[in-house]
Amino acid sequence: MRTYNELSPSPRTIMTPGPVEVDPRVLRALSYPILGQFDPEFTAYMNDTMEMLRSVFQTNNRWAFPVDGTSRSGLEAVLTSLIEPGDKVLIPIFGRFGHLLNEIAVRCGAEVTTLHAEWGTVFDQEEIVSAIKREKPDLVAVVHGETSTGRVQPLERIGPACREAGALLVVDAVATIGGVPVKTDEWGLDAVVGGTQKCLSVPSGMAPITFNERAERKILSRKRVERGIRPPGYEEPEGLGAPIQSNYLDLAQLMDYWSPTRLNHHTEMTSMLYGLREGLRIVLQEGLDNRFDRHRLNESALIAGLEAMGLALYGDPSCKMTVVTCVTIPEGVDGESVRTMLLDLFGIEIASSFGPLKGKIWRIGTMGYSCSRKNVLHLLGAFEAVLLRHGAEIKAGASLQAALDVYEGK
Repeated sequence: MRTYNELSPSPRTIMTPGPVEVDPRVLRALSYPILGQFDPEFTAYMNDTMEMLRSVFQTNNRWAFPVDGTSRSGLEAVLTSLIEPGDKVLIPIFGRFGHLLNEIAVRCGAEVTTLHAEWGTVFDQEEIVSAIKREKPDLVAVVHGETSTGRVQPLERIGPACREAGALLVVDAVATIGGVPVKTDEWGLDAVVGGTQKCLSVPSGMAPITFNERAERKILSRKRVERGIRPPGYEEPEGLGAPIQSNYLDLAQLMDYWSPTRLNHHTEMTSMLYGLREGLRIVLQEGLDNRFDRHRLNESALIAGLEAMGLALYGDPSCKMTVVTCVTIPEGVDGESVRTMLLDLFGIEIASSFGPLKGKIWRIGTMGYSCSRKNVLHLLGAFEAVLLRHGAEIKAGASLQAALDVYEGK
């Protein structure tokens, strides 16, 4: 019989747009003893998690909880629960993940209208507002931070336009929550989906979501109770909308699970909840404003170093994401060879990109626990050495000095 070596992953400096390095305190929390999912001690942890999620989402919504699954499960849960077949959906697309929202909405049976902006840019909000008035959608779905292009879409005028038109606004904040302000209530966002494996620095496996009363009404209009847990004498109300097509991702059932009713739906991911609770606690201990400032500082140092080296940044700088920096691969340089050497010799991982940008840019993440002075300086020094090995024409010795100037406030 074959034997297997003990698991021993190599230490890495992860500078991708996700997943990122995990705070050791979160890793420790993941190792704690298992509790039953309805143990009062564990349900108290669930309540803590909901309360902290409200703070991180900057909302007073009643509903703020994680969907068990990767970030995509959160997107599918929200869209599947809010979109009925035949609903009109408007999706502005400016990168890979706008196309994902489109695909999910189509699978939900929606009549989808899309807007398109050139990759590397975002929409003028007035273009989206005009489309809302013209198309009169039931729902608008938009990405906040598009990691494929490193751009962030302004949202503060889109929420009010949706309210005026009677449309729901769903926002993919997977890459921004915990690293970039996401003002759920102030911007009038009806449902927001976050991710754990990016700025929250928790392993992938849960998708924090929040939604308000406007979204709740649509969800409850489609609510069914699973047959195996219906109480005696239960009768399904008349006049319900189309059933939510997924059982596992049915927010109406998940609301019962996360409410004081604790109506059984699935077995909660107890260890992952420990990790998420600890990750959120760390975010709030640092303070949202301090955390946003830390991400901006390390971004500034990284950009200063890259530009001093002579590298060109990709995309419109006016809408750049704080937590993702895209770099144009110099002419004649093998981008994948550079990434491989960074990983093999320095233990540093950066990302390539997708679709029309494949082979044209590198994407460097400064997210959560990975967003540190040590990591930025380590990357710049290694990047310079590897690029010189690849014959790139760069200014040797300039990048670290430029980054240090930023850190020293010069």
